[in-house]
Amino acid sequence: MIYLKAEPASVKAARDYVGKIAAEGWPVDEYSARLIATELVTNAVRHAKTELVTVNAYASGGAYVVEVWDGDITLPVLREAETLGEGGWGLRAVAECVTRWGVRFDEKGGKTVFAEWAAS
Repeated sequence: MIYLKAEPASVKAARDYVGKIAAEGWPVDEYSARLIATELVTNAVRHAKTELVTVNAYASGGAYVVEVWDGDITLPVLREAETLGEGGWGLRAVAECVTRWGVRFDEKGGKTVFAEWAAS
């Protein structure tokens, strides 16, 4: 797990962190793992009212998981295609790459947005 400031420069650090984990033994497309990390962290940086985000990536029972925690309890929104403008594509891209994604609220505050998929 890594701890990052909730700022644009952290998106690259998160992408590189998850990419390295995926490249070191996950039988998944490293590009997709990097894309998922990029979009989840970008969402947290843009929308969460928090100073810190955490990123975790791991394999569990044949599934590959990327999690991003932020201190805001506001739910992310998957917009419908017809309402999309220049922004708003991030969660749509994540949803297309993964088996499932969702949100867990932390009892100490904040939320974790996760994406999970199986090796292809």
